[in-house]
Amino acid sequence: MRFTLRQLEVLLAVAECGSTAAAGERVALSQSATSAALGELESLLGTRLFDRVGRRLLLNERGRAVLPELREALDRLRRLEHQFSGGEAGPPLALRLGASRTVGNYLVPPLLARLLRQRPDAQVTLQIDNTRAIAAAAARLELDVALVEGHCSEPELNVERWSEDRLLLVAAADDPLAAPGRRLDLDELRQARWLLREPGSGTREAVEQALLPRLDHFARTLQFDTNEALLQGVAAGLGISCLSALAVADALALGRVRLLDGGLPPIMRPLYLVHHRARTPSPALREWLAPPG
Repeated sequence: MRFTLRQLEVLLAVAECGSTAAAGERVALSQSATSAALGELESLLGTRLFDRVGRRLLLNERGRAVLPELREALDRLRRLEHQFSGGEAGPPLALRLGASRTVGNYLVPPLLARLLRQRPDAQVTLQIDNTRAIAAAAARLELDVALVEGHCSEPELNVERWSEDRLLLVAAADDPLAAPGRRLDLDELRQARWLLREPGSGTREAVEQALLPRLDHFARTLQFDTNEALLQGVAAGLGISCLSALAVADALALGRVRLLDGGLPPIMRPLYLVHHRARTPSPALREWLAPPG
């Protein structure tokens, strides 16, 4: 059984684009050539990988099962091609990096700046989502490496402690709960309206792990899917929250929010570097991704 690099590129393009026409534009082939390459690959495998639904091509159960292996095969071919083109000693020219939202918004930009200063020709794509979605993408071999703030349980992933982050209790600057010198008891914290991230968020997981053993439950909640929207809600007086020190630093400096004294010990959470077990980051990549400071 012999695959070509082009056939694998076509397969992944069709899987991501959903049609041979759109996939052909991505890989610079005509629609007919794209369809032919896909057909040849399915013939080599002896099975169809897509269901035809109208004009759409959707991965079927077999296609979803073999896609990670075929993606890894393509990556191996590309790395081999790069090695024999004289790039063995240099960094990867193409990096697919994933990050959960807090890490991606506040810690990844200086890392990328450091990388691009050393290799201006590097092509980097950055995918930012909540921890659950990023871990799933890494498990599907859609990412080379990812940085997340939440727990990852996918068996396909290698998870390494990378850094740590502090979570802070905050409220609007004019919220009575944030009055200078006021210490809140557990019942006041329990009865407050809590602004929380969505399920699957590393921040949500860390907040629940730190606070629910003490509070038992949150009496009232509002849910947001970004730190920025949540922080705006806190500043507007919608309720209190527990957020990364990275996310609240500017709002604290501007006096838009204040720290709450809940009588709790510091809330620290680990940050993780994750990658598929079939793909080990190079020493150079690890050096670039060393946490700031």
